[in-house]
Amino acid sequence: MNHNGMNHNATTQTNAPVNHSAMDHSQMKSAPDAASAPFDLQFIDTMIAHHQSAIDMANLAATNTNNAELKKFAVQIFDDQTREINQMKDWREKWFAGAPSALNMEMPGMRESMRMEMTALNTSRDKDFDAEFIRLMIPHHEGAVAMAREALMKAEHAEIKALANQIIKAQEAEIKMLRDWQTEWAK
Repeated sequence: MNHNGMNHNATTQTNAPVNHSAMDHSQMKSAPDAASAPFDLQFIDTMIAHHQSAIDMANLAATNTNNAELKKFAVQIFDDQTREINQMKDWREKWFAGAPSALNMEMPGMRESMRMEMTALNTSRDKDFDAEFIRLMIPHHEGAVAMAREALMKAEHAEIKALANQIIKAQEAEIKMLRDWQTEWAK
């Protein structure tokens, strides 16, 4: 899938057992023995899957909305989270090469933020799409913030903690922006 320079296929390779093409993120399951893996590996594999689901949602904006602000935001999500996925894949290869998936749906914020019914987002257009995108992206971002806060307390690698701080700062600002849009666009 390539929408306005967004190459979806570039980010879909992950060690996590996730079917992104169906975009039914609510059906994701933890990898076997994920909770016993090192925390940093759990964070990497889980946040990669989490970011990929945001990218899946953002890709829909290219065709489902005419709102220039939302399209620009979707490209930003794609760019930022693709960059972070690639960084986490590099760390995974460096620190945990060959390790089985540690996707952990029980990480704080993960399960709650992935309980999204994507059907309405897939089928809605224009203002209906905008409202549904915001409705789903706010709790999705809140889940990423919760996971990042957990990483600040439990991660061993300084790089993971730096990424967690970056995620918290960026996504809290985006949550505020989305809430502002939600109020403004509902008028």
